[in-house]
Amino acid sequence: MIYVKDIMARKVRTIDADAPIKEAAGKMVRWGIGALVITKGGSRPVGIVTEGDISRSVARGLDPGGSLTTLRRKKLVTVSPAERVEVAAKIMSDARVKKLPVMERGKLLGIVTQSDIVGSSFSLVTSLKEMVQARYRPPDFEM
Repeated sequence: MIYVKDIMARKVRTIDADAPIKEAAGKMVRWGIGALVITKGGSRPVGIVTEGDISRSVARGLDPGGSLTTLRRKKLVTVSPAERVEVAAKIMSDARVKKLPVMERGKLLGIVTQSDIVGSSFSLVTSLKEMVQARYRPPDFEM
């Protein structure tokens, strides 16, 4: 079994809820990432902002200089590091999100994305395929 803790990114970029939208966009570009976890009071995760959130908001006319608190935010959907990857995938599917902050006892430990899950699934399938091929490979006979 593969667990969330096995595939999550441990370095999570955050931004304060009162930061300007433009600052969030700039950080995502600078760090080459697609989302930032929004925090209140410096450490308490309260939401997540993605590239899509920003582009949709700006397209609707929202001022990029406005604060992140002006973005519509859904309830923060999270997952435990001890959860199986299949469960994380189901949570993402049900909540229609592509990124899940990994939390334990109110502390942000990491983040897992759809890409992480697909990558882990691909690795697992490849490993299983190699094991099956090795097991059923006909023995080499010397003549």
